[in-house]
Amino acid sequence: MTIIYDTEKKFFHLSNTKISYVMQIIREGYLVHLYWGKKIRNYRGSNQILCYDRGFSPNPDPTDRKFSLDTIPHEYSAYGNGDFRTPAYQVEQENGSTVTDLLYDSHRIYDGKPKLEGLPSTYVESDNEAQTLEITLVDKLIGLKAILAYTIYEDLNVITRSVRFENHGPETLKLLRALSMCVDFRDDEFEMITLYGAHTNEKNINRRPVTSGVQMIDSVRGASSPQQAPFVALVRKDTNEHNGEVFSFNFVYSGNFLAQVQVDPYYNTRVVMGINPFDFSWLLEQDEVFQTPEVVMTYSENGLAEMSKTYYDLYTKRLCRQFKDKPRPILINNWEATYFDFNDEKIIEIAKQGKELGMELFVLDDGWFGKRDNDLSSLGDWVVDKRKLPKGLEDVVKRVTNLGIQFGLWFEPEMVSEDSNLYRQHPDWCLHVPNRPRTVGRNQLILDLSRKDVCDYIIESLSTILNSADITYVKWDMNRHMTEIGSAHLPTNRQRETAHRYMLGLYYILETLTNLFPNILFESCSSGGGRFDAGMLYYMPQTWTSDNTDAVSRLKIQYGTSLVYHPITMGAHVSAVPNHQVGRITSLQTRGYVAMSGNLGYELDLTKLTEAEKNEVITQVQFYKEIREVVQFGDFYRLISPFEGNDAAWNFVSDDQTECIAMYFKVLSEPGTKIKTFKLRGLDETGLYENVETKAVFGGDELMNVGLTIPRVKQDFISYCYRFRKIN
Repeated sequence: MTIIYDTEKKFFHLSNTKISYVMQIIREGYLVHLYWGKKIRNYRGSNQILCYDRGFSPNPDPTDRKFSLDTIPHEYSAYGNGDFRTPAYQVEQENGSTVTDLLYDSHRIYDGKPKLEGLPSTYVESDNEAQTLEITLVDKLIGLKAILAYTIYEDLNVITRSVRFENHGPETLKLLRALSMCVDFRDDEFEMITLYGAHTNEKNINRRPVTSGVQMIDSVRGASSPQQAPFVALVRKDTNEHNGEVFSFNFVYSGNFLAQVQVDPYYNTRVVMGINPFDFSWLLEQDEVFQTPEVVMTYSENGLAEMSKTYYDLYTKRLCRQFKDKPRPILINNWEATYFDFNDEKIIEIAKQGKELGMELFVLDDGWFGKRDNDLSSLGDWVVDKRKLPKGLEDVVKRVTNLGIQFGLWFEPEMVSEDSNLYRQHPDWCLHVPNRPRTVGRNQLILDLSRKDVCDYIIESLSTILNSADITYVKWDMNRHMTEIGSAHLPTNRQRETAHRYMLGLYYILETLTNLFPNILFESCSSGGGRFDAGMLYYMPQTWTSDNTDAVSRLKIQYGTSLVYHPITMGAHVSAVPNHQVGRITSLQTRGYVAMSGNLGYELDLTKLTEAEKNEVITQVQFYKEIREVVQFGDFYRLISPFEGNDAAWNFVSDDQTECIAMYFKVLSEPGTKIKTFKLRGLDETGLYENVETKAVFGGDELMNVGLTIPRVKQDFISYCYRFRKIN
């Protein structure tokens, strides 16, 4: 791992054992992009930039009509002085101008990786794990500095990028656009992969050709959203799961974002990513600083699987913090069992049954506080409802934990109901605009986390509850997106800072609470996967993947999510049938295998199971405990995509290649279908593997190259699980 600066040719070359990234300072100080891809030993300028006289491309030097900012590959693009493509930043000055000219001023190279003030980011545990390059660009006319930060990890195909703006001039500046990165590729031979969806239908895979003009994904909802994930991959046209180049970008942020791909008239491709500039601005007074969130950029020469493996290794080891190395408990959640209709005895009954079936954690979901009999009231009033829990929360927790099972609790701390004591006392504490109606979603409003008094109220309220009893798990929900984005606390000229200040407030709350309660496992939720992003994983190492618990739907949801996030980050539950979201009836076996492909939980009334079902659940729970280390901490391989046909398959392999769990799922039974095999991945090709159930022995090379034959069964929604153990 090295970052080299060639003082003569003004090249920056970032490299490790796998990748290289090259930039150069040219002419008056413009920073241009030269190469990003497979490692090269030395860069000597073989792909020099050629400039031509292009019509309608203006020239900063009137004596040189060939050189134009409109046609060179930038590292951090501006607007107003010649480049007509999408800018990475834009700054308004007091005279109303938005023309800037950031030129190279200095740089520094150092070991390690700095934290980003107030923001989540990937990290190092030792300075020898990474090197960082900071390049300072300056607009001397207005005193603006932009410090571009590049970190390259020693053992990963990763470069992270962010930008810090500093105002060292006499004027107050207004950031209108402050994206975290820009990369200009000098060709357009790409296809673009994104993850789209909706509530209960998250993380669908979309792959389409990159074409002339702008292609973009974004969110203006105040959250990263289920509609579009803050992730883009550019792949070559022949790229598949295991072959071909991939250039990917993932935003470590949980709010409004923009990811844009633009192909210019000369077939160059620009990628930018960062905070969505729509409805955003930020005042930078003299000597003030603005830090952009981080973008994680990965390169793979071996297809999507290698890209995913890079994200898995980075995020599980150097993004997640609490519980990153701890097995996740098997839980029973009462939500789909009782919804709001429960009392303390019903809770104890479900928890007792869960313990008898082998589960390790009981989670009390929505409805335990205020007068919460439906979703019309009480959010913000984090006081135990004595009608349902007459002896209080402490008594219920004690009775549950005395059974030998842990206790977890649901919160939705960012929200407030109009019918709540909190709202009656502080109607100005929610996001709102004066004299405008307050739009509700799920009968609730959003607290204004740009205000420190609101943040401190949430911290105090939750701390009181969490200190009152032996609570070891928190499900943190967020069930609506932002409307009327305004703050009573901010002046007029800072109102468009509200959405980002909200995120900074949320991160402040999460940083405080996770430090106060390091032994509590926090799980993020936003009506399921509505805020499943790298920013939240920094504070909460797992996320409720979707409110849709249907096993067939989850095949696509979990497969799509796995492009970026390892199964240990995914909450997955077995629920009742007919399924409450889609009405489908699937076998308990199939529901179990799908849920075992993440962090296993149950979300149904255990007291209503038949004896046969209870015995099957006991078997499932015991089996998952045996394979949990492999699923949660092993390598994950996608084998058959549910987006491309009627079936799906994947397998898990332990780090030492001694254990393998393979799962196959077929959705609908078909007439006259072929006999199918599927091939495993990640095994030791020289080893011998025994099927734990049948005792049959196969070579690792045979399982990976020949594959396993799938029995033909005349039944919908079938599933198989194979467990192999290396014996030689």
